[in-house]
Amino acid sequence: MGRPKGVEITHGNLCNLIDWHNGAFGVTARDRASQVAGLGFDAAGWEIWPYLTAGASLHFAAEHVRRSPQALRDWLVSEKITISFVPTVLAEQLLNSSWPAETALRTLLTGADTLHRRPVTGLPFVLVNNYGPTECTVVATSGVVTPEQESSGTPSIGRPISDTVALILDEALRPVADGEAGELCLAGSLVGRGYRNLPEMTASRFVTYSPPSGSPMRIYRTGDRARLLPNGEIAFLGRLDDQVKIRGYRIELGEIVACLDRCSGIEASAVIVSDAGDGGPSLVAYVVLARGVQLSASDLREFLSARLPDYMIPPFFVSIAELPVTVNGKLDKSALPAATAENILPNRAQPEASAPAAGLEQQIAGLVASLLGQPSIGTQENFFMAGGHSMFGVQLVARIRDTFGVKLTLRQLFGAPTVVALSTEVAKLTAAAR
Repeated sequence: MGRPKGVEITHGNLCNLIDWHNGAFGVTARDRASQVAGLGFDAAGWEIWPYLTAGASLHFAAEHVRRSPQALRDWLVSEKITISFVPTVLAEQLLNSSWPAETALRTLLTGADTLHRRPVTGLPFVLVNNYGPTECTVVATSGVVTPEQESSGTPSIGRPISDTVALILDEALRPVADGEAGELCLAGSLVGRGYRNLPEMTASRFVTYSPPSGSPMRIYRTGDRARLLPNGEIAFLGRLDDQVKIRGYRIELGEIVACLDRCSGIEASAVIVSDAGDGGPSLVAYVVLARGVQLSASDLREFLSARLPDYMIPPFFVSIAELPVTVNGKLDKSALPAATAENILPNRAQPEASAPAAGLEQQIAGLVASLLGQPSIGTQENFFMAGGHSMFGVQLVARIRDTFGVKLTLRQLFGAPTVVALSTEVAKLTAAAR
């Protein structure tokens, strides 16, 4: 978790947030606002002060309500909340909920994690995605998220709020070309003083920027990657230090999550790197399935393989009831269960005729299943569609060589990726050796 840092935010910083918020969302004394975020979360200040200054009423959600999307939906409806902030992990699940016609909620604000879902047409409220670090007074950019029927792709983080400048710069603090990725840096009335009693860290993140034209300005380097979209909105691309490297490839985990969330039947998902298999660090995907939906690991791999390169397809999928969240409503990766043979999604069910026969087929099926971390594998199951990749392939070839004393090549594995086909190849090699 790291050592907590204290950020010095001024009254002027807070007033800028309050003025923008109340104007942007038309807050009046008749509004009924919610307080959902944990009080240690910077979003709590955003939930409280704008409404108190407008004379609106503020309603505090109980602990059990804040952690359950179903309970939170029912509470928002019963309390007649008109405007609410809900952390992204919960908000995405609220988008899949059914809402009664008499719902008073008109604006659902979200933020804290990357938003991957768009609302469906017909929801009684408008969804607004927001982005901002604590160092810049909670909210720096904001934008309405259009329904999935009208737009495609991951929602943007909108445009800068009032009296805010958003810059996308390279490592040398030079502007990148429009559409290119760079570090998102912020300037304006929202930028705080710095870190409490941490002058060196303050100096490294709160710096002076000299634009090609105009006066120097004080900016905050967020450490987040972003790019400018053709419509003027900003696309959030993740942390600069949050890329992972698997088998030599740099991977953005958020891209996999965004793709999984577009799969019918999945309500929410998360992807992490884990030592779940025998081949070193591997991707593990966690999926929350809609009620009554049954998906196999092969179903998900086939869906992803049509949209992502093979090195971005997780070999392991774990089905969980809901994504764990921290007290601040963010995804709690440390609370995700370890992928084991007992909880990973099975590959597509095979007919009885595909059960491995005794002898050679059974031995090879055991080698493949053990390598992939699966309890069993059907004889017609494709090794690469069952979670295998080239590195696993090298290990399987070595295990077959050690077990049967034959020199199977990786090319032969690609040409014979099922237990049946592999058994035939091994049998031929064995006969030739005799």
